[in-house]
Amino acid sequence: MKFEGQTKERLCTGNESLRNIETEFLDLSNLRPEYNVYKAVYALAHALHDILQCVPGSGPFQGQSCASLQGLEPWQLVYYLQRVNFTTDFGDHVSFDESGDALPIYDVMNWIWLSDGSTEVKNVGEVNELASKIDNLVLDEDKIFWNFESKKPPKSVCSESCPPGTRMARKKGKPVCCFDCIPCSEGEVSNETDSTQCTSCQKEFWSNRQRDHCVPKTMEYLSYTEPLGISLTTASLSGALLCTIVFGIFTYHRTTPVVRANNSELSFLILLSLKLCFLCSLLFIGHPRLSTCQLRQAAFGISFVLCVSCILVKTMVVLAVFKASKPGGGGSLKWFGAMHQRGIVVFLTLIQAAICTTWLMSSSPTPHKNTQYYKDKIIVECVIGSSVGFGILLGYIGLLAILSFLLAFLARNLPDNFNEAKFITFSMLVFCAVWIAFIPAYINSPGKYADAVEVFAILASSFGLLLALFGPKCYIIILKPEKNTKKALMGRGTPIS
Repeated sequence: MKFEGQTKERLCTGNESLRNIETEFLDLSNLRPEYNVYKAVYALAHALHDILQCVPGSGPFQGQSCASLQGLEPWQLVYYLQRVNFTTDFGDHVSFDESGDALPIYDVMNWIWLSDGSTEVKNVGEVNELASKIDNLVLDEDKIFWNFESKKPPKSVCSESCPPGTRMARKKGKPVCCFDCIPCSEGEVSNETDSTQCTSCQKEFWSNRQRDHCVPKTMEYLSYTEPLGISLTTASLSGALLCTIVFGIFTYHRTTPVVRANNSELSFLILLSLKLCFLCSLLFIGHPRLSTCQLRQAAFGISFVLCVSCILVKTMVVLAVFKASKPGGGGSLKWFGAMHQRGIVVFLTLIQAAICTTWLMSSSPTPHKNTQYYKDKIIVECVIGSSVGFGILLGYIGLLAILSFLLAFLARNLPDNFNEAKFITFSMLVFCAVWIAFIPAYINSPGKYADAVEVFAILASSFGLLLALFGPKCYIIILKPEKNTKKALMGRGTPIS
């Protein structure tokens, strides 16, 4: 076959196919209406094909019957058309949705400015709506024309989306799509993109660092695992161990003059009460509970009253012994026999027990979650319940300590063989100084530091009493045994001028 104007002959072989011939007459990509007719014809053909494939007895209609081409009803044809599902030779998927509408295909068009000032519309992609409700976008980026040098998509004049943890704040005088992203304040969160406001966390929750969700607040109390708690626990156990060691030394040397001359029974009772004082400080460490809140102050008050009352009785015995050594003073000792000493100690201790019982029954200390000190923490503390009860408890201990100090101070110039009064004077001076400093420090300390201050006061006063009362005696017993004789003690009996 030969055409005029052609310089080269092209002969037909009989094997040619229109599918392989690319001409403007056969290009369906730019013939959307015609192409839709093409797909409609094929859809109808597929529906008729499915009708012919129907097997009687397993059809989709009443009685499992099939449709017949001779008496085909429109609704039967529609039934099969709605279930058409095929792909054209151009790669387009053809099917229908629940409403019977064909899934559309949209062209993405790009206006191109040519050098002569004219424009050209060019297809640079398409959007296919699939049956899965997901749109399939296909773009040929190389065909897209951008009217500036960067050749990249331009940035929107609108603000970028605000991420979670922020809220949108409109810019005055700017379009509504222009806004600033303001981070949420502490204690507030936003967990959505482009949130217009932040939401406050509940009372026992706080915002995380990203401000996108609320987390439980940290519980703070004097813990056994933190450095401060470990230090106080170590000091408490060390003090209790030291009391046990001194108790063992005094028990082993109980027949020596130093132990016997200093009222060994009261000395053992003082060591026992000091050990209880050291151990009661452990109740102030750990998570506060109702039982520990009630027990800590009662154990502290009774232990210290037991200790100070023993010291008070011991001081009174020293004065009675000195008075009995004078002519006509022998009758004073009959009021300070062993039974009388025990009775006074028990009586003074029972008064403190009654104070603690009344306090616990009327206004008991309870655990409390305090959110006033810190916004992001919960301070778990013991509320004393009644300030009057706590004041009476401390006041009674202070009264006995001051009385012991005054009696010991009056007896400080007794002969050397009664120099126990000097040790008691010094020990009571240390005790009173510690607890006088404790009150303002306790009042001004927040949260767990108030418990730490009270524990420190307990340990400091207990160590002061232990070292002042028993340190010199242990020094003589262990390091100066030659002075632990009756002769050596009696040799110090020269009065001080």
